[in-house]
Amino acid sequence: MKDLGETRSCQRANHLLLTPDTFVRAPLPGMKKATAIVHAAPRLGARFTQYSAELEKDGVLGDTALQRVIYVLEGELGVLGGDLKAGEYVYIPSGKEHIAVALRSSRVLVIEKPYLELAGTTHSEFFHANVHRIIAQPLMGDSNVRVQSLIPDSPHFDFALNLMTFDPGASLPMVEIHVMEHGLLMLAGGGIYRLGDCWHPVKEGDFIWMAPYCPQWFCAVGKTPAQYLIYKDWNRYAD
Repeated sequence: MKDLGETRSCQRANHLLLTPDTFVRAPLPGMKKATAIVHAAPRLGARFTQYSAELEKDGVLGDTALQRVIYVLEGELGVLGGDLKAGEYVYIPSGKEHIAVALRSSRVLVIEKPYLELAGTTHSEFFHANVHRIIAQPLMGDSNVRVQSLIPDSPHFDFALNLMTFDPGASLPMVEIHVMEHGLLMLAGGGIYRLGDCWHPVKEGDFIWMAPYCPQWFCAVGKTPAQYLIYKDWNRYAD
C-alpha cells in the first residue's frame, strides 16, 4: 500500500514507531563504505542516539568522543583487537579512541550518549561480551518472559541494555509508566505494543522510542517467541 502513502510508522509527542519501509539511509561523519539509519537522536527529544549501521566488507564506523555500545546483528566486526560475531557486543567508554571495521558485510546496532558523572564513582572500562553466554532470568517470576542484562548493574554505568524474550501469548505484567526513556529494536517475532493511548502492531525490524512517563505494555502474538533489545537510562537522578 506504499503507493497510497500508508505505513505503520507513527510519531506522537511521547513515542515514535519506525518501521523498515520508512527507513532512510545516510552516512555519518567518519563512516567509510557504510550507511546509518538513525532511529533516535536529540532532535527527537531523546537524550541518546541510537542507529543501525550497514557496512560493506572493510567498512568503517566513525569514531566518537561519547560512550558507545556496538551490538553485532549480522556479520562480523573487528573492534580494538577483537572479532565480534552476531550476538556479541562491546562497551566503549567516553574518549577511548577506537576503530570498528567490518570483516565481512555486516549490520550493527549502535547506542551513544554523553556520560553522566556521579560522585564517588569512576568511568566504566571497555569490555566485550556474548549475549548467548548471559543467563536469562524470569521477569517478576514469569518464566514466559525472560530478561538478559547486557550491562553490569553498577553505578559506574548510567544506562541499562536488556534483551527481552516473550513466549507466544506472554506479556508484560503491567502497564509501565516511569521516568526512564527507552530505545527498542525488535529482533524477532511480533506482537502488540501499547504506547500512550495507541496500540501498535510491531514485528521484527521495527524500532520504538518511548519518552519518559509514556504508558507502555507489550504482548507477544504469533507462533514464535518475540524478542527485543531495549535501552534505558539508569542509576542517575533525572533532571
